[in-house]
Amino acid sequence: MTPQSPPTQPKTSVVPRRALRDGVYDAILEKLLDGSTPPGSSLNIDSLSRELGVSQTPVREALVQMEHTGLVARTALKGYRVAPPLSADQMTELMDARAVVELAAVERAALRAADLLSDLRAAHARHVLAAHEVARLRSGEGPPTGYADLRECFTADWAFHLVIIRAGGNHFLTQMAESLNAHAHRLRQSVDHGTFDIDQAVTEHAAILAAFESDDPTAPVEAMRAHLAAIDRRSHAEEDGED
Repeated sequence: MTPQSPPTQPKTSVVPRRALRDGVYDAILEKLLDGSTPPGSSLNIDSLSRELGVSQTPVREALVQMEHTGLVARTALKGYRVAPPLSADQMTELMDARAVVELAAVERAALRAADLLSDLRAAHARHVLAAHEVARLRSGEGPPTGYADLRECFTADWAFHLVIIRAGGNHFLTQMAESLNAHAHRLRQSVDHGTFDIDQAVTEHAAILAAFESDDPTAPVEAMRAHLAAIDRRSHAEEDGED
């Protein structure tokens, strides 16, 4: 008799685990950006796992991922702590790097503007709706508990940029831009938890959209350049305590 091979064991799917890690990452990120866990605070893996109702593994994985963004720092024998906000020099360097990467992508995307206009208009509409929701929820005497409305607005904001970056057709530029956007969370942490320029960003995105709708291939680059420069100015104004 020919011996039968043992039954093949199905491979464990990595998708649920990745989804769990991403959910934990988002939960910890919200704690960092809503002001409830200020810079310098300790992040205890065991406490976080109990609070979030998960094992320590996805918490540890999320913190390792978060360490790459600079939002948390790990110290030998002491564990993780919330990193200090970006300094003025770091803000400048971050925005300079974004300009290098994003303007290169915009130059390429402008050559095929007609192909991206539909997606860009839809992304802008979602950003406008998200910004209106933030304004509605935060128009009362105090801000709402949590960070979900701001997170939705920031996601819509970045989605607008991604439409343009991906239309540039260079996967390496896209990877670099997404890496820099992860660091942008520290800018939001540094400047009034990211509420400082939602209305301005919507207006500036409208100008970028209009530039892509024009027949001038240089207009989108200049509109994006103005947008990134304005973010840089606002971040330093808030950090310096200016109006």
